Amino acid sequence: MKVYLDNCCYNRPYDDLDDLPVSLEAQAKLYVQSLIKRKELTLASSFILDYENSCNPYPDRKESVDKFLSNNVSDYIGSDSIDTVMENAKRIMSTGVKMKDSCHIACAEMMKCDYLLTTDKRMLKYKDCAVKLINPIDFVKLINETENEH
Repeated sequence: MKVYLDNCCYNRPYDDLDDLPVSLEAQAKLYVQSLIKRKELTLASSFILDYENSCNPYPDRKESVDKFLSNNVSDYIGSDSIDTVMENAKRIMSTGVKMKDSCHIACAEMMKCDYLLTTDKRMLKYKDCAVKLINPIDFVKLINETENEH
C-alpha cells in the first residue's frame, strides 16, 4: 500500500499535545512512520513537500522531516513535473482546495497512491476516486481492521 503524507501530517507531533485529538493524531502519524520504516507501507513524496518543509522556521523539525524522507521515500515527483502537477492542481483547486494542498493531492494521484494522510480538516473534505484523503487516526483504524480480517 502506497501512502503520501502532507506537511501538516509530518508536523503534527510538534503541535500542542495537551489537546487530545492532536495528541492522538500525532501518535497515529508516528505509528504510520514506523510501518513505513519497516517497509510495511510504501512512502511517496514530492517537490512541494520538500518546498514546504524547507520553509519550516524550526531547523530541528525541518532536519527531522528531511532525514525521514531521505531514508524512506520509495516514489517521488520532482520539480521537473511541475507543469503536469500544476495542470492537475488547477482542476483540484476548482473544488475549493488551496493551492499547496491541491499540489499534494495532484502528486499523490500521479504516483497512484492509495491514501493521502492529512490532519487538515478542510483538505479532508475533498473527495477523489484516484486517491483517498484520510486522517492518520482513521488510517490506523482502517489498516488494523484490514489486518484483523486476514
